[in-house]
Amino acid sequence: MGRAFEFRKARKMKRWSAMSKAFTRIGKDIVMAVKEGGPDPDSNSKLRAVIQNGKSVNMPKDNIERAIKRASDKNLGDFKEILFEGYAPHGIAILVETATDNNTRTVANVRSYFNKCNGNLGTSGSVEFMFDHTCNFRIPAEGIDPEELELEMIDFGAEEVFVDDDGILIYAPFESFGAIQKELETRQLEILSSGFERIPQVTKQLSEEEAADVEKLLEKIEEDDDVQNVYHTMQE
Repeated sequence: MGRAFEFRKARKMKRWSAMSKAFTRIGKDIVMAVKEGGPDPDSNSKLRAVIQNGKSVNMPKDNIERAIKRASDKNLGDFKEILFEGYAPHGIAILVETATDNNTRTVANVRSYFNKCNGNLGTSGSVEFMFDHTCNFRIPAEGIDPEELELEMIDFGAEEVFVDDDGILIYAPFESFGAIQKELETRQLEILSSGFERIPQVTKQLSEEEAADVEKLLEKIEEDDDVQNVYHTMQE
C-alpha cells in the first residue's frame, strides 16, 4: 500500500462528518459543473461525476435536481474556485480550497482565521508544491480483481489501486481524471464516487499540545461555508 492508501486511512475518521456541510459543498460543485458544461449529465461528464458524489453521501434526489435547476438560472452568480496557502503554528503547511461568489469576503475570513490562530496566510505557490494533486474513483469490489484492474488502469494514468470497506479505490494524477472516468464508463463499471485530493509529500509529527494548536485553526477554516476542502502536512 502506498501514500494514497495511508492518506485515505488517516482522513477516514476525520473531517466532513457533517452531512449538511457535504450537501453544501456538492451543491456548489453542481452549480460550477452546470455553468461550465450545461445541465445535461449525459453530455457533461463533470456534472455526471458530481451527481454520483451526491448519491454516495445520500443527498436527496430533489436536492440534486434543485441545484441543477438553480444553476441554470442566468441570474445566479458564478462561484469562483480560489486556493489559499499558508502555515499553521509549528510549521504545518495548509492548503484551503474554496468556492465563493464573494472573493472579498472569503479572503477576509480566511486571513482572519490564520491571524487569530497564530498562523500565516502565504502567497500563491508558497506551499502548493508540497502536495501531490490527485484524482480518485471508487467502484464496487464485487467480481473485480484489484491487482488485475491496477495493471489494466496503469495505461490510463492510475498509480495506486486498493480495497477498503466501501469498495475499490483508484488513485491517479489530477490530469488523468478524464481518461480514467471514460475508461470506467466504457467498461460499464459503476462509479460510486470520484473526486480530487491533495496528498502531502511529507508529513510532520507534533506533540499533543502542538497538534491541538493546529486543530484549532483547521476547525475554524472548515466551518466556513465558502471552504470546500482543507489539506495539511500534520501527521494524523
